Amino acid sequence: MSLRIILRILGMLLMMFSLTMVPPILISLLFGDAQWDAFAIAIIITAATGLMMYLPNRLARKELRTRDGFLIAALFWSVLGLFGSLPLMLTGDAALSLTDAVFESFSGLTTTGATVITGIDFLPESILYYRQQLQWLGGMGIVVLAVAILPTLGVGGMALYRTEIPGPLKDSKLTPRITETAKALWYIYAALTITCFLAYMAAGMNWFDALGHSFSTVAIGGFSTYDASIGHFDSATIELICMLFLIISAMSFSLHFLAWRGRRIRHYFQDPEARFLLMFLAFLSVITVISLWLTGTYDTERGLRHGIFQVVSVATTAGFGVADFSAWPGALPFLLFVAAFVGGCSGSTGGGMKVIRIILILKQGMREVMRLIHPNAVIAVKIGKVSVPDGIAQAVWGFFSVYVMLFFLMLVGVMATGVDQVTAWSTVASALNNLGPALGEASANYGEMPTLSKWILVIAMLLGRLEIFTVLVLFTPAFWRR
Repeated sequence: MSLRIILRILGMLLMMFSLTMVPPILISLLFGDAQWDAFAIAIIITAATGLMMYLPNRLARKELRTRDGFLIAALFWSVLGLFGSLPLMLTGDAALSLTDAVFESFSGLTTTGATVITGIDFLPESILYYRQQLQWLGGMGIVVLAVAILPTLGVGGMALYRTEIPGPLKDSKLTPRITETAKALWYIYAALTITCFLAYMAAGMNWFDALGHSFSTVAIGGFSTYDASIGHFDSATIELICMLFLIISAMSFSLHFLAWRGRRIRHYFQDPEARFLLMFLAFLSVITVISLWLTGTYDTERGLRHGIFQVVSVATTAGFGVADFSAWPGALPFLLFVAAFVGGCSGSTGGGMKVIRIILILKQGMREVMRLIHPNAVIAVKIGKVSVPDGIAQAVWGFFSVYVMLFFLMLVGVMATGVDQVTAWSTVASALNNLGPALGEASANYGEMPTLSKWILVIAMLLGRLEIFTVLVLFTPAFWRR
């Protein structure tokens, strides 16, 4: 492991990230909200830090190994969240404290969508735009963007790509060259964003709201330019567009690539993971809508609109809202939160444990039942017509076990800060699944959460975004041995 190479790459990534603060300056000047200087100062600090890392190590050249990729990814997302908080701390009357600014920054970059801010409607336009842009950058992953546009990363880009792409099947590539794969992902991501933006505009949003919400929709983030989220517009058309693009973004981007290259959509219906996601959303929607009707919570139209929208929004881990689902009757709020543990498909912008892992866990469970009946039978676990290697099956169980243990560990930690059980359970689940909304005292926002609990939730967001093992491997003695 070469510290000089890691510092060189980290410096390049930081300098690249500093450029993403230029658009908020333009927005500030366009709307005259007098916040451009906060972003200018943040650019100088971020770029200067990156330059100091890069210059002394600019001549360091060596192929990255997988362990280097783990360290770079974990360091970069941690450093990025800290530097991303700078504009939020420098914006005059709207400035946040260090803890709140870091929380908001990590929430944006990890596409969690939890917020500590009240009065979002009255924030400066440049800050509103910046929050949405953070989610868009975090959706596909700025590390994947770096692999696509920085040829200086060379063949070592695969080490970064493996740590960034979510799901248990990380070695699959869409094209022979990893840089071309990263570019293909970003082309699809950008095309979906532009299409979503135009659809929102056609549905009645102004260009600023359409741009901001297209960023957070395709990223499955959940940030909005209004306190009332998507509910602010009270438009069935806008809600339909939002649901459509959330479902598209929750599917594997490799399917989008195959559909684009082959000019046909049959891949979506043939893919077991995509089919499971659609059936799961449909089944949950039926339960939710019928429950809302039977309890008299809404009339027929509102029950259908609000029920289906909140199911799609929460189950895909976006967290947009058209209603306060935390106040829904019976077990519905709990049911939606459990759905968020499933999340999106592997290789999507969604959070959660990923659909493919849930499928494998269910299939392995059924295999164990069959083994009780037929002890000597050799039963393969298959996804579609493909047998899954035992190594991947074991890794999925390992991931699930660690996921549950970390969840309970952080739950106890948040409760130890004085937070009640419902609030603690829902905030940890929301952060770890990169969801956003919560129940109890945090149903409106996370502003009143204790300082220590916010830092625990920041760690949970990072673990969820990097899928746990990318971070945990850094704390093992074997990782640091030569």
